[in-house]
Amino acid sequence: MADLQDLNAFVAVATHGGFRGAARHGGDSASQLSQALRRLETRLGVRLLHRTTRSVVPTEAGQRLLDQLRPALGAIESALDVVNGFRDRPAGRLRLNVPLSASRLVLPRIVPAFLAAYPEISLEVIVEDRFVDLVQAGCDAGIRYEESMEQDMVAIPIGPRRQRMAAAA
Repeated sequence: MADLQDLNAFVAVATHGGFRGAARHGGDSASQLSQALRRLETRLGVRLLHRTTRSVVPTEAGQRLLDQLRPALGAIESALDVVNGFRDRPAGRLRLNVPLSASRLVLPRIVPAFLAAYPEISLEVIVEDRFVDLVQAGCDAGIRYEESMEQDMVAIPIGPRRQRMAAAA
């Protein structure tokens, strides 16, 4: 399978009519672009560009590949932009698994501020008073008391640890 960087190099060189033009518009040197194109042509076993001292033009195979790659690479770029949007601003559904006591004592204190800070997140709370494997249950996160956590869980404290003792008189 061809390397995505090599495919991008081919499209850049073919679009700009040469290695120097592609290098001026991208971040790679003409030498790097030439090496990428050589790798791609070797991997595919076909010449993609006619090269002269003054111009670079696609061969028939190169033109067909170029015609297919432009929309495909554009679609990949669009898909990556969508995913980058999640990095810049959290959005989507967050599935949270909590015990009943946490749903009554902890969530009312933290959920309103969380949803105000991240309005693009929809929160789904699953309340269960039994041990649940968060990953197997399809949950993104959970609230656990220290004694009910698996050792391989990544935990972040969300409040002070409170202990009380009661005695019967």
